[in-house]
Amino acid sequence: MAARNQASHDENGRQNGTISKRSDSRHLAALVLARGGSKGIPLKNIKMLAGVPLLGWVLRAAIDSEMFDSVWVSTDHDEIEKVAKSWGAKVHRRSPEVSKDSSSSVETIQEFLRHNTEVDVVCHIQCTSPCLHPSHLQEALKKIIEDGYDSVFSVVRRHQFRWKEVKQGSNFLNLSPVNKFPRRQDWDGELCENGSFYIGTRDLILKENTTQGRKVAYFEMEPEHSVDIDVDIDWPVAEERVLRFGYFGRGVSIMFCRVSRCLTNGKVFLSPSGEDMVSFHTRDTTGLRMLQNDGVEVVLLTSSEDPVTQSMADKLKKMIGCEVMDVGEEPLKDVQSVVEKNRLDWKNVAYMGNDPADATCLNLAGLSAVPADAPKDAADSAKYTCRHAGGMGAVREFAEHILLQKEKAKTQMKQDRIDRNNF
Repeated sequence: MAARNQASHDENGRQNGTISKRSDSRHLAALVLARGGSKGIPLKNIKMLAGVPLLGWVLRAAIDSEMFDSVWVSTDHDEIEKVAKSWGAKVHRRSPEVSKDSSSSVETIQEFLRHNTEVDVVCHIQCTSPCLHPSHLQEALKKIIEDGYDSVFSVVRRHQFRWKEVKQGSNFLNLSPVNKFPRRQDWDGELCENGSFYIGTRDLILKENTTQGRKVAYFEMEPEHSVDIDVDIDWPVAEERVLRFGYFGRGVSIMFCRVSRCLTNGKVFLSPSGEDMVSFHTRDTTGLRMLQNDGVEVVLLTSSEDPVTQSMADKLKKMIGCEVMDVGEEPLKDVQSVVEKNRLDWKNVAYMGNDPADATCLNLAGLSAVPADAPKDAADSAKYTCRHAGGMGAVREFAEHILLQKEKAKTQMKQDRIDRNNF
């Protein structure tokens, strides 16, 4: 089998011994092709897979690899553009000429290169391979940066006996039944492209119309990470696989949550004495406690212009011991000050909002969510849309999502290996 270098991880999912591209002055760009006219599954690229848009899985891996000077999505669709930007990618609006059913990937990559002359090496990542990890990209790019290859592509090892259909009967291709089929453990199998990524230099792609050529190498991925989604029937299988083998990021250490319309449902009640009152769901306060018990700091965001919810937040502060912060019309400035004070990266921040003013924070946060009844401007910037409405369990739902991602980030590189003979 091909030699594979495994990057080690600490308990928070951060990679140790990360390969650095600092010694290479070339501009490395990650590029995801995400056309809006998918025939097999409409708008497949932004369909939710285990609570995350399909596009988000590969963008998170590309960005967290810290190998690229830029990360791009090439699309012709407005909704895909919004999702791409919310996950931290730049967007190349492809032309109609390369947005047809007959357009090839190479043609689209060539157009991207002509519009972005600073790019020297492109890593074309396929959106339909959601079990991609940063370490896969780091090791594959090492072959370009350190070993001098012009192109690298991903493969998986298969142990399958192949036959060719002919007019009368069939012929074997890779093994002969006359000589008896070997036992699996006695056969190395064959390397097959798994479609996860293709890396090539600018010169190769523009001059030879291919991403695979000249001095070429492959990078072998394990079968459990080789998932390809093409039709609807693949979706439930991919969802199960990604929950076990997908890349879940680096974990969250702080969560900011709007009180208004996240912990409340927007209704104001009038007490017998004439006072305004709001209510909250006990499921949501339980969710906040769950985060605190797992070491996630909780900060509730209120506004001095809304004294009713501010009063409720103060009571919650006494109940569960969370912080309460008054923010202005644009919460970014206040939230940013806390992020900087705690020396955090936005990747380690979770944010829940339900207002167009929250859009920037929702966009920046590593994990972000809105309740089911959020306005479109906020929902377009969030990475997760809850099934529950504000004040009706949405905060608890997002808390569970955060904890799932946090746990996966800690344990994904310590998982027991699949028994290859039974895979």
